[in-house]
Amino acid sequence: MRITVTGASGLLGSSVARALVAAGHEVTTLQRRPSGVDGATDVLGSVTDAAAVGKAVTGAEAVVHLAAKVSMMGDPKEFEAVNIGGTRTLVDAAQAAGVQRLVHISSPSVAHTGESIIGDGAEPASPEFARGEYARTKGAGERIALGADSPDFRVLVLRPHLMWGPGDTQLTERVIDRARAGRMPVLGSGAALVDTLFVDNAVEAIVAAVTAVDSTHGEALVVTNGQPRPIGELMSRIAIAGGASEPKLRIPVSPALAAGTVVEKVWELGEHDDEPPLTRFLAEQLSTAHWFDQRRTQEVLGWTPRVSIEEGMRILAAHYA
Repeated sequence: MRITVTGASGLLGSSVARALVAAGHEVTTLQRRPSGVDGATDVLGSVTDAAAVGKAVTGAEAVVHLAAKVSMMGDPKEFEAVNIGGTRTLVDAAQAAGVQRLVHISSPSVAHTGESIIGDGAEPASPEFARGEYARTKGAGERIALGADSPDFRVLVLRPHLMWGPGDTQLTERVIDRARAGRMPVLGSGAALVDTLFVDNAVEAIVAAVTAVDSTHGEALVVTNGQPRPIGELMSRIAIAGGASEPKLRIPVSPALAAGTVVEKVWELGEHDDEPPLTRFLAEQLSTAHWFDQRRTQEVLGWTPRVSIEEGMRILAAHYA
């Protein structure tokens, strides 16, 4: 199959592109810098650039859309340009080019309102209630993608949840770096059950979706390992696997939520190149349960996670060793 992958300079995008090349597909990638994926054809540019997007999807039979602005804080206009405008540009270009399949990568945060999630499925995206600009704009982008679904343009949305593993800078390296610096907190008891997703499993689920979209489309699926664990245990194991000490800093939940709100406001007042140490959304993520029923996901994709948390931790420890 001829497949276009956006955002292939990131860990997940490049890994998906490599897996598709290895499976014998003809892969074109679209991102702002070279993907480094042997066997793929790079188109350099942004999903906000209609000309670059049009070039990348010409002749494609399927598109896997991973490109996004991912950050806890930032200029709302930048989030809107990439996560909303970029998705609209991609969908329009793909439809104009006669693409038949779109696998759109979203996030469970698009339907998270701060309350515990206990065994739910993929609830509808609700950007009007989302926590933060990333979740809000990803929710709006998901709506654009699903709104374009039709028998001639089949759309399946995947929401990978808390991906971790070697090379991951969004969760894994932040936990390890902050644990090394003694700044990785455990909020409350650390007992809230949270499900996560090892990177290899995320890649294999997305590759499976490229075929699954032929028979099931027009819906969103949350993708996890299906192994809920206490959040404090998960953060400690990731830190230790990365060569850091077990997090000792403990903060009650209510002060952490209040501090996250204050930090957000302070960050908005200045110019910062780094991520804030805490936000209200992050405090909620570290203190509330969020795990999902995976039966529908595994049924649709014809997929089950291959790498368990235990095996993933061994792989992570070997990587950092």
